[in-house]
Amino acid sequence: MDFRLSEEHQAFADSVRRFARDKLSAGALARAHSPRVPWDVNRMLAEQGLLGITFAEEDGGQGGTLMHAVLAIQEVALACPKSADLVQAGNFGPIRTFVEYASTGQKARHLPDLLAGRKLIALGMSEPDAGSAVTELKTSARPDGDGYVVNGSKVFSTHSPEADLFLVYVRFGPGVGGIGSILVERGMPGFVVGQPARFMSGEEWCQLYFEDCRIPAQDVLLGAGGFKKQISGFNIERLGNASRALALGRLCFDVAREHALTRRQFGRALCEFQGIQWKFADMALKLESAQLLLYKAALEGEHGLPSAHATAMAKLACNQAGWEVANEALQVMGGIGYSQESIVEYCLRRIRGWMIAGGSIEMLRNRIAESVFDRTFPQRPLSAA
Repeated sequence: MDFRLSEEHQAFADSVRRFARDKLSAGALARAHSPRVPWDVNRMLAEQGLLGITFAEEDGGQGGTLMHAVLAIQEVALACPKSADLVQAGNFGPIRTFVEYASTGQKARHLPDLLAGRKLIALGMSEPDAGSAVTELKTSARPDGDGYVVNGSKVFSTHSPEADLFLVYVRFGPGVGGIGSILVERGMPGFVVGQPARFMSGEEWCQLYFEDCRIPAQDVLLGAGGFKKQISGFNIERLGNASRALALGRLCFDVAREHALTRRQFGRALCEFQGIQWKFADMALKLESAQLLLYKAALEGEHGLPSAHATAMAKLACNQAGWEVANEALQVMGGIGYSQESIVEYCLRRIRGWMIAGGSIEMLRNRIAESVFDRTFPQRPLSAA
């Protein structure tokens, strides 16, 4: 079994690496510390063909594979973590669900601007009382003439301060079968984007409020019964999350390695102390192990979709490896690692959020256990009956 990338994949990764180092490395720290979307970078990524990598050419995409998208995210993240968020947003998450299920008219209205880097689409899924238990969402879409009236609210929506289009999970009727999704544009009457709040990473998000927001029927993406289709996209979403977590861990490893080679204490380079050597040996092991699981899941999706088991394994491994490596890298670097003068402390804070978003590491363990035992383990208590 050959564990190396194919010649074509390696050439693609090398090309993205050169672009990222030449165009994105400068200013990476400043971008990381700014909550604003770097729109100039987003347009540059579009020109480079790094948005819509896996989408069909007839939809304006590149006709690539999941492995191409994973490689692009990783190579960009190693040069500029914030820019990798935009590669993620242009390939995974709500944009992928949109491309998969949008009508011809919906694509014509929104996709050109999204793939050109002029606009962003955000996801409205989590609610104040519905996080991991997303099927308990309350935001409703009530039929009204030739459209729907939407009421409810959403939280923790990535890119919500600056997104122009929102893919919103709503309840058309009772139960899981009543859940679907709609498209809502910023500025529609009855749709209010709240004041920005900030995550530990520095990212901002806004609560979304729907107060008798009327949408036309043409803006329904998936009607009642569409929940399983749209939630299945999280298998793919997890690969983008995993790619960034692992790449940021590797970036911290590289920065700390250079520090250990050049920093001298007690008359010796840090790398000459066995305690430091063992830290790097453990970090290298974690990075390599998680990388193999990520590539395995991505390759499963070369001619279809990767399994939920493979993507759960990859995300859990990459989240944990990224976090543990970034934490150890910061420790090796001491005060400078803890300072905002270094990218390492930002990467640590950023990775921490991915251990929650896109399926918490606890939920991933539940999913993996279901594969191990070949049965489901419902989280809700059994009814009295």
